[in-house]
Amino acid sequence: MLGTHSPALNLAVRDLEAARRFYAETLGLTQVSEMEGLIDFRSGNVMLYVYQSEFAGTNQATAATWSVGEEIEAMIATLKSRGVSFEHYTNIPGLAVRGDIHVGDQPDGSAGEFKVAWFRDPDGNLLSLTNGRSA
Repeated sequence: MLGTHSPALNLAVRDLEAARRFYAETLGLTQVSEMEGLIDFRSGNVMLYVYQSEFAGTNQATAATWSVGEEIEAMIATLKSRGVSFEHYTNIPGLAVRGDIHVGDQPDGSAGEFKVAWFRDPDGNLLSLTNGRSA
């Protein structure tokens, strides 16, 4: 039923202008439209909606993940040059922290290392990059 359709991401923010700068300028997403309290961005073939909410920043789980393949190190370097700080978690079973990247075995048992890096938007929404599969 829904398996042939792409989901959209919805992220609550307090400050729409700060969100616009972060998602467009820092992350490089394309702004599609805007209405009162809502900005629509496109990332690949997925829509990401940021909207004003009193609940902004209350989600403590990963809100969005970009699968970037072997570009992960270069993207981390670019994001750091744009002022993004990365999170370091030492209590995740099976993952070791190497710089700003958490490294472990591929979840599906395939060859190579699984890599993931977490960072936050201006409202504290937890976002991540991974070298894992995108589809």
